[in-house]
Amino acid sequence: MSKVVITSLPKLKDYIVTAQYEEEKLMLLDCDNRRERSILNNIYIGKVKNLVPNIQAAFIEIEKGFECYYSLEDNRNPFFVNAKKNNKLNIGDELVVQVSKENIKTKQPVLTSNIALTGKYVVVSAGDKKLGISNKLKVKEKLRIKELFDGHLDGKFGIIVRTNAKNATDEQILEEADKLKDKLKTLMENAVHRTCYSVLYEAEDNYLSILKGINEAGMEQIITDDRDIYDRIKDYLADNNMEPEKYLSFYEDALLPLYKLKSLETELKHALQERVWLKSGAYLVIQPTEAFTVIDINTGKFTGKKNLQETFLKINVEAAREIGRQLRLRNISGIVVIDFIDMEQPEAKKTLMEEFDKVLKKDPVTANLVGMSRLNLVELTRKKVRRSLREQVTKPCKVCGGSGVCFGGMAE
Repeated sequence: MSKVVITSLPKLKDYIVTAQYEEEKLMLLDCDNRRERSILNNIYIGKVKNLVPNIQAAFIEIEKGFECYYSLEDNRNPFFVNAKKNNKLNIGDELVVQVSKENIKTKQPVLTSNIALTGKYVVVSAGDKKLGISNKLKVKEKLRIKELFDGHLDGKFGIIVRTNAKNATDEQILEEADKLKDKLKTLMENAVHRTCYSVLYEAEDNYLSILKGINEAGMEQIITDDRDIYDRIKDYLADNNMEPEKYLSFYEDALLPLYKLKSLETELKHALQERVWLKSGAYLVIQPTEAFTVIDINTGKFTGKKNLQETFLKINVEAAREIGRQLRLRNISGIVVIDFIDMEQPEAKKTLMEEFDKVLKKDPVTANLVGMSRLNLVELTRKKVRRSLREQVTKPCKVCGGSGVCFGGMAE
């Protein structure tokens, strides 16, 4: 069961902090800056500023002086504001684009021409016209979805059915799909009358996106101490046929603020530290680099009572489960390389990889276990969309002069 807490911290007054718990265990922390709102999923009229044929890319401004990366290979059917005889991009062309990835580390935001709107049960797209179904749905549910949309795809829009659809009625799914189709159709029709750099669609706040991604059947409670956020969530729940009084609570206690009740300052500090202690006394060391994230496992204070190889397997399995949680908690994405404790027996390695794969399959964000290399390093990839927790809150620190070493530049 999931519980979501939405609040703010004294040291992060400009941020909306969203904490998601599963079975009372913290699984996600998101810090959304109210003053520097994310542009992820926003839709703009952009202008082609530069073309780089050797890397099959264009650079498109979505506001004056702010360029984003646009893959020519992945976007063969751009949506031009002004009609053209062909799909060939030229400098100065204006087209409708959507931000598919935020600017992460030194990389620019990524744009797409596959314009899409996301709902609780489905995603409707103007680019890819096919039916897509979440891989997390079982075969029986996939057959049901295929039958449901047989005859409902008109060739104008594509539909991607999300995992949440398994708990929805046919009527709820089709109603949301039709509503998003109408909204997207109106948006695209109005685009030709708008000026360059116009924002055609502004994505919702992160906390609403997080709520959309939670399995409705597993939702237990949503708690906030912010009246505006409370009212917005109340409207969202009502719009999605969920009873606000069943899920939503407004927290009022002047003596014990919500962030203190949930120890969120401490949780955030821990989520920004390199070392993560395990119950056994072993620990992880998590080190993000420019190219990928490295995770090392150490036995630490662990003292096993059985033979050494069994001890190593026990530590590694515990570490794998915690790594799965840390990936979600910190929103670590891209390439991750893990140095588990070396094990001699092939059966032990197989057991570890099977357990780790089970953990990763529970992640709402697509994570793929690549395998174990000859050097016994385990490699995985996790879909990169939004900034990591560290990137959300770190900034040059007034105290230490570094980039967020002492609580992300929040220590005063």
